Amino acid sequence: MTVRLFHADHVLPGDVPPIADGAVVVREDGEIVDVGRAGEVLPRHASQSGATIERVHGVVLPGLVNAHTHIELSAMRGRVGGGRGFVGWVDSLIAQRPEVSVEENAEGIDAAIDELVRTGTVAVGEVTNSLAAVAPLARRGIGGCVFHEVFGQDRATVMRRVEGLRAELDERFPSWPSRDLTYAPAPHTLYTTHEDAVRALLESAKSYGTLTSLHMAEHAAERRAVEHGDGPVPEWLLARAKQSPSWPKQPLFDFAERLGALSPMVLLVHLVEARAEELARVAEKGAPVVLCPRSNLHIEMKLPPLLAVRAAGIEAGLGTDSLASNASLDVLAEAKAFADRFPGVPAWELVKMATWNGARVLGRTDLGRLAKGSRPGVLAIEAEVTGDPAAFLLSNLRLPRRMLAPRVTEHRS
Repeated sequence: MTVRLFHADHVLPGDVPPIADGAVVVREDGEIVDVGRAGEVLPRHASQSGATIERVHGVVLPGLVNAHTHIELSAMRGRVGGGRGFVGWVDSLIAQRPEVSVEENAEGIDAAIDELVRTGTVAVGEVTNSLAAVAPLARRGIGGCVFHEVFGQDRATVMRRVEGLRAELDERFPSWPSRDLTYAPAPHTLYTTHEDAVRALLESAKSYGTLTSLHMAEHAAERRAVEHGDGPVPEWLLARAKQSPSWPKQPLFDFAERLGALSPMVLLVHLVEARAEELARVAEKGAPVVLCPRSNLHIEMKLPPLLAVRAAGIEAGLGTDSLASNASLDVLAEAKAFADRFPGVPAWELVKMATWNGARVLGRTDLGRLAKGSRPGVLAIEAEVTGDPAAFLLSNLRLPRRMLAPRVTEHRS
C-alpha cells in the first residue's frame, strides 16, 4: 500500500506538544504510519516505492472533533438572542421554531455540515430529537456519536416515548447509514426528564454498546429546581408544558449518581455550575466531559470552570452546542474562547481539547491524534507561522484549512 509523506513547518499531533520541522506518514487508507521530527521520519520512508514528500508551509494537525452539537437546530442561526439565562433562551427558541419551514430546516442542516467540513471537522457528538442530521452527516463522511434525546416529566408519556425509540429508529433507518456513527438513546437533563425514563434510557444505551449523553449542571436554575423544587424552571414548565414535576430535593450530583449518570458511559455536557468537590467526584467516577464555552457565554454570560476542571484531572473535550446559541460550528473557536480568558493554559492543550480529548470523550480512540495506527484525517493550515504554532492557529481562525489526507469512511445510501 502506498504512503504519502508530509513535511511541515510544525506538526500538532493532538495528544502531545507541537513538533517543529515535523513529518507525518499516511497510508492511502488514511492510517497514520509514522509521525515525528522530519529528520528522523522522512529517511525511514522516503525510499519506499512511489513515496513522495509533500512540503507543507504551515501547521499540520489531526481532523477536529466537535463533541457536542445540535445540527438539527442550524436553521435557528442568529434568531435566538442570549443574555437572559437558559429559561429565557429556550422559551424564545421554542416560540420561534414553528416559524421555520421544513425546507429551511433542511437547508440549515446542509449549510451547517458544509461548515463542519470546511473547518476540518471529522466527528461530532450530535444530540438530536428528530434524527434529521444523521443521513446528511453520513453522506459527508462525518463520524462520531448520535444521541437520540428524550425529555418529559409526565411518566406515562415519556416512558411510551422511550419504549418506542427502537421502532422509530427501525422505521426511519431500516439500514443505519454509516458505520462511523454510533447510536444511543439519551436523556435530555435530570430536571426535564422523569427519573424512571433517565434510568431506562441509560440502560437502553448499554444495549447499543456505546456511551450516551446528558446535559448536566448547565445553569443555576437547574440546580435550584432539583435541589429545592423552585425557581424559574418549575414556573416555566407549568406555564409552557402544564407540568408540575416533583424533584428529589437532594444535591444535584447525588441525584445523578443515584440514577447511574456518573459513569464512564455517560458523557456530561456543560458543567458550568459544577463545584470543585463535584468535579472531583466526576473525575473519580470516570465520566467523560464536554465543555461549550461560547454557547454558555451566549445564554448565561458565564464560562465553564476550566481551571477547576483541569485541577480535578478531567481532560474535557469541546463542543459548539447549536447555532441557536453560537455563531459558528468551529470547535477551534471554543479553544480560542478559553485561550482569551485563561492565558496561562498552554495553547496546545486547548487544541488538544478540540482533537484528542474530543475523540476520547466520544469513545473514538482512532480519531483526534496523529499517532501510529490512528485514522484521524490530516488537516493543514498553510501560512507563515510565527511563535507558538498552537497559539498562532487560535489567533488566526479565518485562515483556510485543507484536508491533506481525508479519512476513509463507509456511507450506506
